[in-house]
Amino acid sequence: MAEDKKKAVEEKIPEDVALYLKNLRVKFVLEKETVYAVNGIDITLKKGKTLGLAGETGAGKTTTALSMLRLVPYPGKVECDRLVVDGKDVLKMKQKDLEKFRGADLAMIFQDPMTSLNPVFTVGQQIADAIMLHNPTTKEQAFKSAQQMLELVGIPAARAVEYPHQFSGGMKQRVVIAIALACNPGVLIADEPTTALDVTIQAQVIAMMKKLRDERGMSMIMITHDLGIIADVCDEVAIMYAGKIIEYGTLRDVFNHTKHPYTEGLFNSLPNIHNRDERLKPIPGLMPDPSNLPKGCAFAPRCRYATAACKEKVPEPRMVSDTHMVACSAYDDPAFRIERPEKD
Repeated sequence: MAEDKKKAVEEKIPEDVALYLKNLRVKFVLEKETVYAVNGIDITLKKGKTLGLAGETGAGKTTTALSMLRLVPYPGKVECDRLVVDGKDVLKMKQKDLEKFRGADLAMIFQDPMTSLNPVFTVGQQIADAIMLHNPTTKEQAFKSAQQMLELVGIPAARAVEYPHQFSGGMKQRVVIAIALACNPGVLIADEPTTALDVTIQAQVIAMMKKLRDERGMSMIMITHDLGIIADVCDEVAIMYAGKIIEYGTLRDVFNHTKHPYTEGLFNSLPNIHNRDERLKPIPGLMPDPSNLPKGCAFAPRCRYATAACKEKVPEPRMVSDTHMVACSAYDDPAFRIERPEKD
């Protein structure tokens, strides 16, 4: 184990990798129990690419994102072999370095725009504060830059003097995006950026984020439970369950050549637009209690393919192609196949 950790620390990160995360574990040690929120996550995000991080509520997606920014609240305990963003070793940073790193190198759009903005400051001032934190500039110059950022996300510059309560939900989300992009970060984490918005505004916000990502050449992690958004935005997909990534691959790998029974269940839970009479097939049961995870595969109690071995053995990740990983013990049998048909 010690040799593996040493190897992970000494491993050279390729220049085309924007974010490298190795063996992230997060637990919350409470008085009567320990909650195992994240249980060994590996992510390699290349420059200019977008990764979709999908899974049910409680899978550990947001905790993973907060860990990358070193913002997991007490009593969370984060352990990680390595975290490198744009060539910078985040684990070795002191608090002063972290304050410069957040927003400039790695930025995050938080889940709820209603609570992400301070109600007693104008939106222009809040964007300007983010700019001044990372750039040597005057208040006047920062405010002008804030107005330009508002224009960039589709809000008239004149509204920079208004307060958050004067904006709709969709406009607030645009302001939050403007704050996140104000210092031109290399990597952007978007945590459920359209959850509180109606469908029309969702489409507008997603289209805007794609445009800004492409114009600025950013790498992005899109956290969502909406597979439609992932299909529209992402190059690669990671499916999370009970604090682990159980399937990882390109968009084509995961959507057209699904391998994990849980991923199959997610797709089967979606309405069939070609056959409106077909009933939905929800995944039975609930995600396990993170303070009392099953002995073997965490998904085994809900899996229709589960065998006795699945309930005893923790599945090891295996590569089924050069770009496609699945963690499922059923593939110990070379003849095993899930029922979801593969597509070209």
